[in-house]
Amino acid sequence: MKWNKHSKLEGAHAYLGASQHSWLNYSEDQLIARYHNSMAKLIGTRKHNLAKELIELGVPLKNTHTTLNMYVNDALKYRMRPETVLYYSDNCFGTADAICYNEKTRFLRIHDLKTGSIPAHMEQLEIYMALFCLEYDKNPKDIQAELRIYQNDDIMVHVPIPERIMDIENKIIKFDSVLEQLKINP
Repeated sequence: MKWNKHSKLEGAHAYLGASQHSWLNYSEDQLIARYHNSMAKLIGTRKHNLAKELIELGVPLKNTHTTLNMYVNDALKYRMRPETVLYYSDNCFGTADAICYNEKTRFLRIHDLKTGSIPAHMEQLEIYMALFCLEYDKNPKDIQAELRIYQNDDIMVHVPIPERIMDIENKIIKFDSVLEQLKINP
């Protein structure tokens, strides 16, 4: 048998592929909804990349009450670093959309850009704060922080409780240890 060559597709996955066979049970409406959801994810990724570039280049956007503009302009205003990996272990790390820490004032700021319509949860940013504290050896009781989510042309602001962050740190440490033990002795 002489097989057709599809080298440009090697490693790729088809939207209606065999490995993602759940689409066999979809109605046409479900297929359309899934497609729109996947397109929204792609647009969200592109917006994050655009925001990162604008912040890195120091390019402000028009001062409007829109999610992307507020996010980029605030990140520039507070001299934040975009897309920063916070690492505890190979089991637990994450990428903060924008972050800054002032050693002198001991003030941590973490901002998150949400481009979807599903309501965001502050727990994600609390985990970023816990990861920051673990990685950079900061006690949550010794620093102040403000966490912000930018979504749906609004800004949700949260001042975290140090004890909550310490609870998250303890869970990270414990669960990381459990996972490492499982790798040794499954």
